[in-house]
Amino acid sequence: MSQSNYVKKIAIVGATGTIGVHIVDELLKLGKHEITAITRKDSSSANSVPSGVKVAKVDYDDESTLVDALQGQDVLVITMHTRAPPDTQLKLVRAAAAANVPFVLPNEWGCDMEDEQLAKDILLGDIEGPVRKLCEELGKSSWIGVATGFWYAYSLGFGNATFGMEWKKREFTFFDDGETKINSITWAQTGRAVAKLLSLPVTPEKEGAPSLSDYKNKFIFVSSFCLTQKEMFAEVLRVSGTKESDWTIKYESSAERFQEAQKRLFGGDQTAFPQLLYSRNFFKDGPGNFEARRGLANDILGLPKDDLEKETKIAIERAEQGLKYH
Repeated sequence: MSQSNYVKKIAIVGATGTIGVHIVDELLKLGKHEITAITRKDSSSANSVPSGVKVAKVDYDDESTLVDALQGQDVLVITMHTRAPPDTQLKLVRAAAAANVPFVLPNEWGCDMEDEQLAKDILLGDIEGPVRKLCEELGKSSWIGVATGFWYAYSLGFGNATFGMEWKKREFTFFDDGETKINSITWAQTGRAVAKLLSLPVTPEKEGAPSLSDYKNKFIFVSSFCLTQKEMFAEVLRVSGTKESDWTIKYESSAERFQEAQKRLFGGDQTAFPQLLYSRNFFKDGPGNFEARRGLANDILGLPKDDLEKETKIAIERAEQGLKYH
């Protein structure tokens, strides 16, 4: 750790990926940190790393390469696909502990994983929980989980399985009554949140002031929007110039959608996972509305308001192009 009261050296896994690219971009804009991209030795992603970012190539089957890459780092940020091999994060956490990295931001970037039943039901609890537990057991690195909610433009544009919109069919399916609020975020806001979080002093510089240590072994909740499906639909109508009469409106039970997705997924249909994940967060008791349950750190971090109109237009463009990837 640097002798100052601020973290300086940040290592990022997945620096050129969906979330990582925005984290790197916002850190570079701030210009306060030294950034290292951790890449596999046989990966071509190093060629996409922006100027000003160092590259450390590693072999995940050789812990010494991970430890060497993390020596002297203040923070390890992990971004990877939820379906990445579960032991990959554990290897990184062990290496971070061996290299005495003070802070680890695990691969969270999503739902309210403080809700243990939600975490279990969406099949991510047994993947993400052991990572946080290992950090605590090893006692060298404190974890900070960044909970963001779903990506708004991606989720709205994806299709029925996520936020219920089928743009090309002009069909919108409301879960239950369509009035359940859910938090969501933009990719850029995720990057800003991490950059601002890692710009906080490690310990408070005056009594009551925010610090990185406030979030040791805790979640921090950030968001762009907190909307119901009906509010999303109203925005789609507004920006697209369509009328409600142009659309077919359906209503389905979130619980029944979840149960159907469970049966499909456990029967071997991996394409059911998005429906399982989203429908569970739309349950009537509001698990997806962590803003109401946990509060947000947006103001503490000085995050700006995102542009709902702009992001809704992006969602429609993605739907028009049939984009299903992040």
